[in-house]
Amino acid sequence: MIEFLLPSILAGLGIAIIAGPLGSFVVWRKMAYFGDTLAHASLMGLALGFLFDINLYLALVVCCLALGLVLVTLQRQQLVATDTLLGILAHSSLSLGLIAVSFLDNIRVDLMAYLFGDLLAVNTQDVMFIFMGVAVIMLLLVTFWRPLLSSTVNEELAAIEGVNISLMRLLTMIMISVVIAVGMKFVGALIITSLLIIPAATARRFAKSPEQMAIMASLIGALCVLSGLSLSWQYDTPAGPSVVVSAAFLFLLVQLKPQDN
Repeated sequence: MIEFLLPSILAGLGIAIIAGPLGSFVVWRKMAYFGDTLAHASLMGLALGFLFDINLYLALVVCCLALGLVLVTLQRQQLVATDTLLGILAHSSLSLGLIAVSFLDNIRVDLMAYLFGDLLAVNTQDVMFIFMGVAVIMLLLVTFWRPLLSSTVNEELAAIEGVNISLMRLLTMIMISVVIAVGMKFVGALIITSLLIIPAATARRFAKSPEQMAIMASLIGALCVLSGLSLSWQYDTPAGPSVVVSAAFLFLLVQLKPQDN
C-alpha cells in the first residue's frame, strides 16, 4: 500500500506544507473568492496547454498569472466592486476553458481527473515538480514574510513604512497561482482552494501569532492529506474530495471546542 501511494503521499504533503502559510494569507486578506477565480482559470490554462501542445503546468501558471494581472488592472479602474470583477472573471475563464476543450477533437481529456483530482495520476515527475514549486515559494515567503504580513495587516501603514504594496499583491498572486497549478492534478481545480482555506481557518482557532498559524495550517493540511488518502484507499473514493472532506470534518470538530476566556 505504502509503495503504491508513496507518490501521492509525497505530493499531498508537499502541497500541504506550502498551502498552510499561503492559506493563512488568503484567510487574513479575505481572498477566498480570488482563489476560486484562479482555480476556475486553471481549466482554461489546461485546455490551452492541450490545444497548443505546451507544458500543462507552465500553461496553468501563465493563465493564472494573466488573470491576476487583469484583475489588478481592472481594480485600479475602480469601475465595479472587486467581488463583481471576481465573479465575472471566474465564470468567463471557466466558460472559455470549456469552449477551448471542445476544440480538442483528437485529444481525449479526462476532465473529471483535473476538476476533482486523480490519485493514480500522480507520478515521480509530478512530485519533483511540486517540490520545486514548494522550494521556490518557501524561499519567497522567508524573504518577504515581513512586508507581506505588514501589507496584509494594514496596507496604509505598510505603505508609510516603505513597503511596495503593489509588489506584495502581485507576489501573493504569483504564489497562489503556483500552488493552484501544482496542486490541480492531486486535489483538482474546483477544490484546490479548499486545501488553502480550511486548514488555515482551523489553525486560526489555536494560533497566537501569524507564524504559529502558518505552521499549524501546514501540519493540519498534512494530517488531512494522510487521512484523506487513507479514506480513498479504504473506500475507493476520489483522492482530492476525500482530503477536503477530512479537512472539513476536522474544522467542524474544532468548532466544538469551547472558546478560551
